[in-house]
Amino acid sequence: MAASMSMGTAQAKMDEVHFLVPGGAGGGWDSTARGTGEALAKSDLVDKVSYENMSGGGGGKAIAYLIKTAKQSDDTLMVNSTPIVIRSLSKVFPQSFRDLTPVAATIGDYAAFVVAKDSKYQSFTEVVEDYKKNPRSVSIAGGSARGSMDHLVAAMVFKAAGGEPRKLKYLAYDAGGKAMAGLLSGETQVLSTGLSEALSLAEAGEVRILAMTGEERSQAAPNVPTVKELGYDTTFVNWRGFFGAPGLSDEKVAEFTDVLKQMYETDEWATVRDRYGWTEIYKPADEFVAFLEEQEQEMGSLMKELGFLN
Repeated sequence: MAASMSMGTAQAKMDEVHFLVPGGAGGGWDSTARGTGEALAKSDLVDKVSYENMSGGGGGKAIAYLIKTAKQSDDTLMVNSTPIVIRSLSKVFPQSFRDLTPVAATIGDYAAFVVAKDSKYQSFTEVVEDYKKNPRSVSIAGGSARGSMDHLVAAMVFKAAGGEPRKLKYLAYDAGGKAMAGLLSGETQVLSTGLSEALSLAEAGEVRILAMTGEERSQAAPNVPTVKELGYDTTFVNWRGFFGAPGLSDEKVAEFTDVLKQMYETDEWATVRDRYGWTEIYKPADEFVAFLEEQEQEMGSLMKELGFLN
């Protein structure tokens, strides 16, 4: 039940939110859920916030669990992002976003291309030039499997640059930390990763960020050019957002979307957002569904071109 907000007091807007995280601690899903929960609790928009990490099946275990426990999961929000679209298309799990109740997209993390601090590459344009001369001379690493997001984003950008995306030499590592180790050891020349992850690596002084995939430069990284401004006409944002159980009532969806929208106005949210370098991309309910359908088409056609889908 929603508690009323009276004038002059900061009463909680909702009694409880339980965040279901389809992966382990420390990843992007985990930080999104815990950062959102922190802002909601500290700003008194929600009385009680709890978290549950449930790894397995590329996120499929948590999706199946939320569907199975739908009748008891009225207060649950499962965090997810672009991989729910990609992994559904590639049949990593049998469900799609249509089997859940899309509540809202809340933040975005752009992709970034990173090199070791002593790399010969001083600009992303130099990487593209080498790739176009000989695609096999440039290896791109990512912390996920072939055909997953790090791979697809790199393919999308090199395609926009006039390269042949099927010829991309992609080295798949089992998590971002291992991909980073591959970059620093010289096994690979370039790392495809999220901008927020790239920023923390750059702050540690180990890497340089050559480009990112936003429509415009990020306030968190004003010196990093966009691939678009370099002349490669493409953008990408890895949205992160929240899903409810199937059959969630319109009233409950409205309650969730309302409280998430109010969160953006709080100082507590600004602290969390700036900590991670996130951009805000609030898309409630129907708008979120339309966005998901568009991304499904875009990613599906690229995956077909690369040979990952028939």
